[in-house]
Amino acid sequence: QVQLVESGGGLVQPGGSLRLSCAASGSIFSLYNMAWYRQASGEQREVVSSITSSGRTNYAASVKGRFTISRDNAKKTVYRQMNSLKPEDTAVYYCNAVLSIRPVEYWGQGTQVPVSS
Repeated sequence: QVQLVESGGGLVQPGGSLRLSCAASGSIFSLYNMAWYRQASGEQREVVSSITSSGRTNYAASVKGRFTISRDNAKKTVYRQMNSLKPEDTAVYYCNAVLSIRPVEYWGQGTQVPVSS
């Protein structure tokens, strides 16, 4: 069993930056593929960025070049650095963990990121 706790969300102005963290409990964090999803009001949840257990990253076209995902296996934490934020980045951001060796998936509770002046 893994619990994911996101932190770092909050109001930010357009053009600003924010770093989100997702801390995981439990063991074998290094075997999880991690991802950040977001869900804007009235829209479906979408994947924003992901990082595999081996460290390979992938980004949605809408955030490529502005967002960076990274992980620290010793701290059992995944991060997302968000730069040049736009109002359309406003959403609830969720941390997701999928075990790389069998189909087990966990979600965090979500953290709000409003981008507004």
